[in-house]
Amino acid sequence: MSESPRPTTDIRPIQAQLFALFEPVAVSLGYELVAVELTNTFGRRTLRVSVDRPGGVIMNPLAKLSHALSALLDVEDPISGAYDLEVSSPGIERPLQRPADFAKFSGYRCRLRLDGTASRRQITGRLKGLDGDAVLIEADGQPHSIPLAQIVRAQLQLTLDEYESLAESSPPRPDPDGGSP
Repeated sequence: MSESPRPTTDIRPIQAQLFALFEPVAVSLGYELVAVELTNTFGRRTLRVSVDRPGGVIMNPLAKLSHALSALLDVEDPISGAYDLEVSSPGIERPLQRPADFAKFSGYRCRLRLDGTASRRQITGRLKGLDGDAVLIEADGQPHSIPLAQIVRAQLQLTLDEYESLAESSPPRPDPDGGSP
């Protein structure tokens, strides 16, 4: 984990602040901090923290991390008002927030939701890596270069086999034809 926790440029400032606050705690307990998302659904705010670790996420150690993050939030108090804290594994639609994520998962299918400055709102295809500040993706048989600044949300779209292999910390080589490896 040599790269700094620089999320994509569209992440809200509070989420970037929380990422920087949580990462040392997660690392000290053996986790990789994957994503921090603050959502508001029907007036209910939720702070979702996604973490991963070699061999997958196990409940008891995850509870320890959840308590540590909750205590840190009580002390630092970076979020005003009420919210629920959820700490979990990233799941089959793993969020991608750091530039290194796009290189790490090159070859896998992903969905990018783009801001209003992009020519389209969403693009789904196979990640081809990162070129400077742009994500390379092949969609509809065409290569695309999407500036990180235009990406509002990015998620992997893993097959069950890919997900299970990632959970075991031995990523499969993605099938270029779109099937399971």
